[in-house]
Amino acid sequence: QVQLVESGGGLGQPGGSLRLSCAASGFIFSPNATVWHRQAPGKQRDLVAVIISGGTTNYTDPVKSRFTISRDNAKNTVYLQMNSLKPEDTAVYYCYAGPLWRSPTHWGQGIQVTVSS
Repeated sequence: QVQLVESGGGLGQPGGSLRLSCAASGFIFSPNATVWHRQAPGKQRDLVAVIISGGTTNYTDPVKSRFTISRDNAKNTVYLQMNSLKPEDTAVYYCYAGPLWRSPTHWGQGIQVTVSS
């Protein structure tokens, strides 16, 4: 049974940093694409960052130069390093994964990130 589990969320300060992790059981990240999405209260779920099997990454404009998606194949974990946090980064963050980033086959339960002073 495949399970993706996000961790590392919580309360962050404006201008501060948080690192989210997505760990998998029953699934290998390295030959697949992994996507971080987020959903703020009352808003649609939006793509934040993508890493594909070859390691190429892409980001939505609001987080470019602030967030970094990476993958540790040895630990079978994908990370989202979030720097220079802003209150508008407050959302539930979800990890999705699958052969194609546009149509993931597995996802986690989500984790709350709140940016507030």
